[in-house]
Amino acid sequence: MSAEKKERVILGIDPGTAVMGYGVVCEKGSKPALESLGIVKLDHLEDHFLKLKLIFEKTVSLIDAYQPDVLAIEAPFYGKNIQVLLKLGRAQGIAMAAALSRSIPVFEYAPRKIKQSITGNGNATKEQVAAMLQRLLNFKETPEFLDATDGLAVALCHAFQRNPASSGTGKSYSGWAGFVKDNKSRLR
Repeated sequence: MSAEKKERVILGIDPGTAVMGYGVVCEKGSKPALESLGIVKLDHLEDHFLKLKLIFEKTVSLIDAYQPDVLAIEAPFYGKNIQVLLKLGRAQGIAMAAALSRSIPVFEYAPRKIKQSITGNGNATKEQVAAMLQRLLNFKETPEFLDATDGLAVALCHAFQRNPASSGTGKSYSGWAGFVKDNKSRLR
């Protein structure tokens, strides 16, 4: 009987105050597979604090249901409206707190990094990301909200970053000088 490769479950969250998207990826060896994706609708609630409470509760219930090894979350990006940014930051913080309350490590990714890792283009549209996820993870259903595939994209982005076979050399560097020394051909 051969030893089986460790399984790793990644919960990805696209925080939002109207709709929170989530996706769960299970890695068996180096192969990621779709476990689940969905949304939590929050727009029916007027009170911002009730929305935060629901984000916390839903994140905890996802953690309890799927037992993820890590939480990968999309970082809020700077927009024109600082109030929207503050609300998104709170939503992100609450989801992070839910994971930390269950001793789940948290990893944060910028939207551009997520798009780049999934499509190869940091400026890809939500529709392009969703289409590439369907190809990469072999699913045909198109979610009603692209927030679900955004949450899934965060989880898969983390799988690619943490899996040396998927993200290049897998070598880490303690500084710029070491990277430059090993990557002279990449410099122009």
